[in-house]
Amino acid sequence: MIQPPAQLSSLVTVDDYEVAARERLTPMAYDYYRSGADEEHTLRRNRDAFARYELWYRTMVDVSSPRVATTVLGDDVAFPILVAPTAYHRLACAEGERATARAAAELGSLYCASTLATTTLEDVASAAPDAARWFQLYVHKDRDFTARLLARAKAAGYRAIVVTADTPVLGRRCADVRNGFCLPDGLVMENLVDALPPDLREGAGSELARFVASRHDPAFVWSDLVAIAAQAAPLPVVVKGIARADDARRALDHGARAVWVSNHGGRQLDLAPATIDALPEVVRAVGDRCEVYVDGGVRSGTHALVALALGARAVFVGRPVLWGLAAAGAEGVAGVLTLLRDELIRAMQLAGCPDLESTRDDVVRRRLAPAGSFP
Repeated sequence: MIQPPAQLSSLVTVDDYEVAARERLTPMAYDYYRSGADEEHTLRRNRDAFARYELWYRTMVDVSSPRVATTVLGDDVAFPILVAPTAYHRLACAEGERATARAAAELGSLYCASTLATTTLEDVASAAPDAARWFQLYVHKDRDFTARLLARAKAAGYRAIVVTADTPVLGRRCADVRNGFCLPDGLVMENLVDALPPDLREGAGSELARFVASRHDPAFVWSDLVAIAAQAAPLPVVVKGIARADDARRALDHGARAVWVSNHGGRQLDLAPATIDALPEVVRAVGDRCEVYVDGGVRSGTHALVALALGARAVFVGRPVLWGLAAAGAEGVAGVLTLLRDELIRAMQLAGCPDLESTRDDVVRRRLAPAGSFP
C-alpha cells in the first residue's frame, strides 16, 4: 500500500503541497504547471468563485458513517474526487504518469491519462492494470492518427474516451512564452512519437510545441463528434471543455454519454467564466440524461462539496495532483488525494450530509452580495 512519507505530515493543505512542489521543480516546469492564459483572469476566477457560495449546514443529523463511494459511467470509485488529465508528469517525477496511475488506483480514485503524457498510454495502463482509467483525446487534423490513438486506448483497457473540445488552438500562456518552455532532454510526448518528424522526437524546444499545436484541428465540429463516438464504441465518450447549456445538449445529441464542465484550468480563453459558476446551468440543461463532471479551482474537499451539491457527479483535480507528484512521487499523489477525501468527508459531516445524495438538498446557496457590490 502506498503510504505518504512522514515528512508530508506537515503539509496540511493543497497550498502546502504547492509550496513543497515549487521547491523541487525547475522554475520553467513550475510556471508551466501553474500558469494560465494571458492575464490569468480565468485562472483566478476558478478558485475565487467558490467564495461566492455558502454552506447552509444542517444540525442533529447522524453523520457517524459518511458514505462517499459512487460510480462514474458505471465504474466504482471510492470517493468522487478524481484525477484530471494533465501533461508532462515526468517533469515532476521520474516515474511520471505511472506513479500517478498507481496512486489513484491505490486510493480507489480514477485517473484520466492525457494525450500529452510523457509515458505511453500502454505503460500508464500497465502501472495499474486492474484500475478503471480514462483516456483524454485531442482530435488531430490527421484523423487516421486520431483513430490509431483511439484503437490503442481500447486495446489497453481504458474505460472511456474524454474528447477535449475547448482547444481548437492552444491558448497563450505568457510565462511559457517568456521562459521558452520546452521539454528537457530525455522527455517526449510519448503518445505522439509516431507523428513527430525525426528531428523533433527528442524535444527541439519551441519548434516541438509549434508542431504539436499545428496538429490540433480547428475545424473539429459537432458532426465530427458523431464519427469519433462511433470509432470509440463500445467505450463511452465524454466531452470535456463545456461551459454552456446549449453546448452540453449538443454534446449529448451528437454521441456523448457524459459532459465535463471545464475551461482547461484557465489555460485557454482568458475571461471565460469560472467552472463552478457554469456548472448549475449545465446540470439543469441535461437533467437526468447524463452525468456531469467539473474541474477548475478545486483546492479542498469543501470546494468539492460545493461542486457535488451543485450537481456534479464527480470532481476532477489537476494541479493539486501535480503538486503532490512533485513533492513526493506516488506517495505525494496519494497524500493529496487522501487529504482531499478526508476534507470532503469532514465537510459533509459538518454540513449534516451523511451521503452524497444529501449534499444536493439545499445545502449550497449562492451568497447574496451586499448592496452596491459585485457578486
